[in-house]
Amino acid sequence: MRVLAIDTALEACSAAVLDTVRAEIVAAESRVMARGHAEALIPMIGRVMAASRIEFNDLDRIAVTVGPGSFTGLRVGIAAARGIALAADKPAIGLTTLSGYAAPHIAADDTRSVAAVIDARHEHVYLQVFGPGGRTVVPPRLAPLREAMLAALTGSARIVGSAADLIAASWPRTQPPPALVDQRGAPDIDWIARLGAAAGDPHGPPKPLYLRPPDAQPQHARLLRR
Repeated sequence: MRVLAIDTALEACSAAVLDTVRAEIVAAESRVMARGHAEALIPMIGRVMAASRIEFNDLDRIAVTVGPGSFTGLRVGIAAARGIALAADKPAIGLTTLSGYAAPHIAADDTRSVAAVIDARHEHVYLQVFGPGGRTVVPPRLAPLREAMLAALTGSARIVGSAADLIAASWPRTQPPPALVDQRGAPDIDWIARLGAAAGDPHGPPKPLYLRPPDAQPQHARLLRR
């Protein structure tokens, strides 16, 4: 299977091509960035596809992160994935950023839990906790920082994501420390590609997973008179 993976959900703009027959990522590029994904993504995809020497029509599917993450970033990546999928007549599949964070740690050792956490600001995080075997113990949700810490509170917990340091800083001194704290601004694009290959057939086009309404709201009190 040949998979084009795209991630613009958080603090990076990334693309990669996985060829499962060759069992390797044949091309990949990632740039750390908080904004500017819309301008960077399409040229990056072009470079990655050229480096892979694989045509868009030869892809089997397109995988893209659907959130939680930046509202603007999510729309950029999903729009690109859906557009490429439509033009190449290939399926597009959505993957959560939280599963992307957790995937390498589950692959390394699936006997211990993994808490994937993304900084949602205002003392909140986006949270998902994976138990042994990679099964979901706490589904994706928006949670206060302390609640997320309690959900991750096990003696062998591994914490990964853009809020990993926040959770670790609030860890009770009376409890054994986390087994791992992996602070990352974005998931590894290689693992988004691998998850895209392993996922089942998509059911409809990918859609954003926001988990909360946008911060910006219409100013109804300042409507102009007609």
